[in-house]
Amino acid sequence: MITRRAGVLPTPDPILLADAALAPDDAHDRFAAQVPALAAVEHRPAPVERPVGARLRVAAWNAERLKYHAPSATLLRGADVVLLTEADIGMARSGNRHTVRDLAEALGMGWAYGVEFVELGLGDSRECIWHADEDNRVGLHGNAILSRHKLLEPVIIPLDAGGTWFAGRSGNQRRLGGRMAIAARLDTPRPLWLVAAHLESHSDAADRGRQGERLVAEIERLIPADAGVVLGGDFNTFDTLGPAGGRRDPARLLEAPEEVEPLFAVLRDAGFDWRRCNTAEPTQRTRPDGTPLPPFAKLDWLFTRHVEAEAPETIPAVDVAGAAISDHDVVAATVATGVVGVDRKAEADVEA
Repeated sequence: MITRRAGVLPTPDPILLADAALAPDDAHDRFAAQVPALAAVEHRPAPVERPVGARLRVAAWNAERLKYHAPSATLLRGADVVLLTEADIGMARSGNRHTVRDLAEALGMGWAYGVEFVELGLGDSRECIWHADEDNRVGLHGNAILSRHKLLEPVIIPLDAGGTWFAGRSGNQRRLGGRMAIAARLDTPRPLWLVAAHLESHSDAADRGRQGERLVAEIERLIPADAGVVLGGDFNTFDTLGPAGGRRDPARLLEAPEEVEPLFAVLRDAGFDWRRCNTAEPTQRTRPDGTPLPPFAKLDWLFTRHVEAEAPETIPAVDVAGAAISDHDVVAATVATGVVGVDRKAEADVEA
């Protein structure tokens, strides 16, 4: 786990990144070790840190680069906490902005941001065409927790050994780094942790299950067993489509997703619940360029442990004209900040 904090992540050396882009596939670790931004959490407080109330509205969203600032801020205005994945810092495809800072400032939130990948190019094949005459100023891509409340002890949890995208897992999109989650604790009388996770997209159900095992092992090492946890993000659960690409029965999707995705059995056995904080709606959406096409899967989820949840919602990620601002919709729920399911004696001690 990575615990080092920085107010601003250092910009990678562009000469180093240019050399890495041309290096042999087995050179990943050597170059990654020379990028300090991969070994720290960017942690900035909200301008006014509000006390945590009895309920929190938590949203999880894969913002697909977080390219559309104003509609993204409008979309997330009702959230107290945002578990954010796929957010850029200094990428041409998102206007070379610090997208997390821009969004947090618009919402009056603080943030903890961790780098998942240092991009060695302009992005995927579409982005390479769209931004062919541009350059990345920084080249960071990662996940974040945004909050109106104080975030404590932010930490990055690696979910793989890194390097698979450096070796060309997705065509010519070469990257330093690997999949990760970011966690932080809210300043509450009873411990309440937030975790934003992003599992591998070029994978299968068995590999997602293994990433889930690693995530659970690190959560259990980091977080006391009786603490509350809200976990959310993009879990890339493509097998929720069901047989032959058809839609699974919605009731069955929430009741027993472990039938097709071992990840859910891993989380269930670790005490996590998803039934009260999710709807069964798919979370994929067609972008303005016409991709992806239906049928759509439910890729994005919230999970809770020792926390009550209610009012789950899947929120369309569109602007005022109805155009998609991400290929993922937002999932949201209201959670109680009082931890449930813990030892009764411990509760009495806290109340005393």
